[in-house]
Amino acid sequence: MRPCLLLLTTAFIPAACGADTSPAPAGPEVVVETIGDTTVVRTLSGSVWGAEATLVAEVSIGELDGPEELLFGSIWSIAVDDDHNVYVFDGQAQEVRVFDSAGVYVETLGRPGEGPGEFSRAEAIAMLADGRLVVRNPGNQRLEVFGPEAGETDQWAYNAGGLHTSSPLYTDVNGRTFVDAPDLSVGGFAVELIVFGPEGTQIDTLPVPSGTYEPPLLEARQGGISASHPVPLSPELLWTVHPSGHFLTGFSADYRIDLPRDDGVLRVERAADPVPAHEEERANERAGVVEYMRRMVPDWTWNGPPIPEHKPFFHELLAGRDGRIWVRLATEAQRVENEDHDPEDPSSMPVDWREPLRYDVFEPDGTYLGVVAPPEAFTHWVEPVFDGDHVWAVTRDELGIQRVVRYRIEAGGG
Repeated sequence: MRPCLLLLTTAFIPAACGADTSPAPAGPEVVVETIGDTTVVRTLSGSVWGAEATLVAEVSIGELDGPEELLFGSIWSIAVDDDHNVYVFDGQAQEVRVFDSAGVYVETLGRPGEGPGEFSRAEAIAMLADGRLVVRNPGNQRLEVFGPEAGETDQWAYNAGGLHTSSPLYTDVNGRTFVDAPDLSVGGFAVELIVFGPEGTQIDTLPVPSGTYEPPLLEARQGGISASHPVPLSPELLWTVHPSGHFLTGFSADYRIDLPRDDGVLRVERAADPVPAHEEERANERAGVVEYMRRMVPDWTWNGPPIPEHKPFFHELLAGRDGRIWVRLATEAQRVENEDHDPEDPSSMPVDWREPLRYDVFEPDGTYLGVVAPPEAFTHWVEPVFDGDHVWAVTRDELGIQRVVRYRIEAGGG
């Protein structure tokens, strides 16, 4: 089939008499191409927002000193419902604290234990479309479900294999829940997802996305000891579960992201140049890997390809509750002196290289909205929640205090 090409650009519309005649921001220049059942939306330049968007804090939950419900030990996962109530899973306390949209404490769900509504090494939470909260609770070999009415709980059993993971818990708009099934033979990584229906029945298992690409590995073997480590800054196949229930996937060597739909596949592309990796940054990465491998095999030497001179285009794919696509970008790292460097500790590096956080944001149809620059305290280790023009994320201040903050996206300089 011959591809069909369509070039879309922002049109100039004459201003009416007496109206503000200042030029509007240039929109994105986009090429839409149809190849079989795949619709490619390629952004050549520009964005809907124009200038870099920022996040403005509206509500903050958490304190250094105060009521016990505002003191977090270690936040592992957060969730948000349709009314913007916030659910915070404290992995240290093994409980979920619920706050309303203004950040006022409402109640605590769960506690350590093995009975109904109790947790044993629980890990992650997510919201179902009908307002129920699901908690992945592998220590008790089940999912714990709360609601929709106050005091209601349910338990959905599954074989967790005795393994634990820090990956998110996924749900979709059809009420399905997707649970990691880690495999010890591949280092405990998920090789398939167990799919639960809205009533808690296991209805399917899905292999996680894979491809022919094998990330380069550095390996060490001596006697019965073996270790491996990926070559830093190498591209990889990344995926997440979209609210539609499909896998959102991308190979980070190219700026290309695929989302299956009922009518075919949406492919999102954006013209961009890869970010260079500083020579000193690569040397720092190499030193860290060598130190790690020599803990296992003291005389180990580098036995793989060199660290790439350019970074992959992105580090992570995420999906908003509204279906928007969020892409955590690779950015040019900044050299930061390690104030806690211990010269006596070979694993302690005198310098850290930190990448400023940046996210590209696309509408569910592939329209490029623009880039978001979160504030410095914003962390990505606990997966943020995105919904329309709001973002909920865990922050950490200079004292190490964790908070959950609701932000509003302020686009185009406000």
